[in-house]
Amino acid sequence: MAEAARFGPVVPALIVDGRRESALRASPRRAAFYCGAVRSLAGDLAAKGAPLVVRRGPYASTARRLARELGAKAVVWSAGFDGAAQRADRDLQSVLEEGGFRAVAVADAPAVGLDESDAARSGGGSGYRSYPAYVQAWRALAQPPEAPPAALATVGVAGEALPEPAEFGSPEPPEPSAGAAAAQRTLDDFLAAPALHYAAARTVPSVAGTSRLGAHLSFGTIAARTIRRRLAARSADPFLLAEERWSLQSFGDALARRDFFLQLAWFSQSGDLPLQSKMRDFPFARSHRLLDAWLEGRTGYPLVDAGMRELRATGWMHPHVRLVAASFCCFDLGVDWRVGRDAWDRWLVEDDRAVATGNWQWVAGVGADLAAYPRIYNPQKQARRVDPSAAYVRTWIPELASLPAAEILDPPARAGRPQLMLPMFDGAAYPLPVVDHAAVASAFLQRYGEYARR
Repeated sequence: MAEAARFGPVVPALIVDGRRESALRASPRRAAFYCGAVRSLAGDLAAKGAPLVVRRGPYASTARRLARELGAKAVVWSAGFDGAAQRADRDLQSVLEEGGFRAVAVADAPAVGLDESDAARSGGGSGYRSYPAYVQAWRALAQPPEAPPAALATVGVAGEALPEPAEFGSPEPPEPSAGAAAAQRTLDDFLAAPALHYAAARTVPSVAGTSRLGAHLSFGTIAARTIRRRLAARSADPFLLAEERWSLQSFGDALARRDFFLQLAWFSQSGDLPLQSKMRDFPFARSHRLLDAWLEGRTGYPLVDAGMRELRATGWMHPHVRLVAASFCCFDLGVDWRVGRDAWDRWLVEDDRAVATGNWQWVAGVGADLAAYPRIYNPQKQARRVDPSAAYVRTWIPELASLPAAEILDPPARAGRPQLMLPMFDGAAYPLPVVDHAAVASAFLQRYGEYARR
């Protein structure tokens, strides 16, 4: 709203268009979170004497019609970063300017603005392609002061009813912990203690070592700039230990990685095409006979399966486990990264397509990672490293809960045991590994190398 305040009092408005509806219909939990966030925002605005004006319809024409009803001089909105959102923003700008309005898209999703990091001048105007270079520049930037709150206008323009989850096919009620106050509490709790151990705990899925702010960031219930500002204040504590300062910097780097993928999407505008043009025709498969086993958490690799079951049950998966599960999709099965990304989109609460695309391309070895070969995660070694007691696996794979950790994490040790039954999967027993990881990973690397050398 700070940018909008330059044009006078602000009328907060929300347009629910077809693109937004499609994203919410994809995930019932996402719809519940979004509707809870809107309900919270409307309540916060009402307490300040300004209603949230809700309209439904095509994005550009609905915004222009509302601007005319309000007698507005300018329309300011939060810009999108993925390809479809950027196209919609360009259409909106064109329609508004043709109607005589000032149109201002504010790229306010990153913690560091696109112009603040000299990204526009890096690489001939295409932004940073190297994460290490980007994070160094990101760390060096001073935190801008917090903008004063915008003045809110009280208007008599009628709005429509607030969106409800059922409108998007979701049986869930609006999520009560989806608003700005809940996001601030989540950040407070994280900075109070877990953030001080983030560097050690971030790869351990059985502990609460991550911020869990992804959904809040994707829906704007908290600003990335706010998190960076609070992080800087926490880091200024003179009584912090060296390892605690390192943990806070590590969390900052994770926030910078999100910014990195956002600026990458903004400047490259490659959409669903691999960022590396040489990899755009690489023969990833669009399907696989074992794809359903991966989706349902039945690959026989406990860490992968626990992550997939956590995702389906909660709408969230531990960040490090995401890397291992995504690697399995791309390399053990050889399935196109877009298939995996879109499958996860059906369960994830967060709605951040540009960040998801950047992460999936990174894992698949077709994006911004400058390594000569993709980093293929060994699911057995990763399980022994990040979940040595099998606490995380036991939580999500109850049919393995009675086994010793050594047998859970070592498929050959499980091979001689009777298979245990799990009712949630129609009585199917927990399987042994459906593929030989070493063999399929080696075969993939050979294909990748031959393709890259063409």
